[in-house]
Amino acid sequence: MFAARLNPSPDIWQFRAHPEVWLLVAGLAAAYIYAVRVIGPTMVAPGTPVITKRQRNCFIAGLGLLWLASDYPIHDLAEQYLYSMHMVQHMVLSYFMPPLMLLATPTWMARLIIGEGKALRSIRFLTAPVVAGVAFNLWLMVTHIPYIVNLSSTNGVLHYMLHFVLVMTSLMMWMPLCGPLPELRRGPGAQMIYLFAMSVVPTVPAAWLTFAENPVYTIYDQPIRAFGMGVLDDQQTAGVIMKIGGSAFLWVLIAWVFFKKFMAGTEESRTFRRLEDVVPLDSQLTYSDATSAFAQSEPMYEGRST
Repeated sequence: MFAARLNPSPDIWQFRAHPEVWLLVAGLAAAYIYAVRVIGPTMVAPGTPVITKRQRNCFIAGLGLLWLASDYPIHDLAEQYLYSMHMVQHMVLSYFMPPLMLLATPTWMARLIIGEGKALRSIRFLTAPVVAGVAFNLWLMVTHIPYIVNLSSTNGVLHYMLHFVLVMTSLMMWMPLCGPLPELRRGPGAQMIYLFAMSVVPTVPAAWLTFAENPVYTIYDQPIRAFGMGVLDDQQTAGVIMKIGGSAFLWVLIAWVFFKKFMAGTEESRTFRRLEDVVPLDSQLTYSDATSAFAQSEPMYEGRST
């Protein structure tokens, strides 16, 4: 898949400053620190930590991924030379960075940002699994339209608008799974169904890119090649990255939810008592003993009668 020759052109690796990215990262870091140190102590009960160590680490990791995906060299390679790097950038901005930022947000901070009334009702609607899932996957398909990809590589405003909406729809998509508001998160069973549904759509453009016999995006069909990778090799690599970074990643999460949450919840719901705990095995079992044992056992599912 990879050619042995490296492209000697120095233009590929020429450093390009992106001060807008630095300002964005610095602004998010400053806002988070201010909220935690100044606002947070007034929002939580005395003696309660404003944020946990896990939330702090998630914020650092999420902000680091945002910076890495948006700055040199990934950004420049992604927009000018390699569609496979463009795919890596989008995977980071949609599958990896958003859940980390949601996990980094304490509940008090989320309620402060969202507020009450119409804003909260709007968030409830936008983060409903069907709405969020459709919006995310629809925008995912839009960002793979050849005309849009080719135009965004030469139009800065369109490029940043595409990325902004991608991040926003990604945050919507992840809210039912790991959002900071407990009432918007779904149970383990619903999460697995939701993740499965989200894993289906990425396979379509991934297969399209992998098996296309001609270059799909003309902007990347140029003689200057990073790492000496041919345009079709680059395109096929992008399809594989989307398959692994999208669908496979979501399937790993399905397995994690199943074994970590769903099965644990099932074990906790098994509150029935064994018959020998009620009636000794060496005694004669009667009908009244059996009915008494069932009467003393709690139902397996809350709210469900026998």
